[in-house]
Amino acid sequence: MTDHVLVPLDASPLSERAVEFALEEYADEATITVLHVLDFVEAGYGAPMEASLPGYWEDWYESEEENAEQLFEDAQATADEYGVTLETETTMGQPARSIVEFADTEPVDHIVMGSHGRSGVSRILLGSVAETVLRRAHCPVTIVR
Repeated sequence: MTDHVLVPLDASPLSERAVEFALEEYADEATITVLHVLDFVEAGYGAPMEASLPGYWEDWYESEEENAEQLFEDAQATADEYGVTLETETTMGQPARSIVEFADTEPVDHIVMGSHGRSGVSRILLGSVAETVLRRAHCPVTIVR
């Protein structure tokens, strides 16, 4: 029996589909936690020149927190259709590592996540969060496409 399902959530339609899948499969038996990871490093790669100005990263963090809250509200609206209240968590770090660490430190029985299905060069260059989680997590992982 699954008691706690973790669903990593970003702004992609695939993560929204993962929330729907988790609700369809586990709404009656498990706590469902949606986790949003703030990726400070990736944000730094595309940061504008203003990133060196005082206050830029504080503003970035505040904006990302607001974005996370909107993602949580949207996910909860979907969960309301199933009569479920979602647990929500936000953390900062590299997404794959943060997801695995959360699953290792909390009583997570299963991870349900979306995958962009990259292949070839884009997968090599960009990596795959889903693949890394699948390889490193100590619990079952379901990949939704």
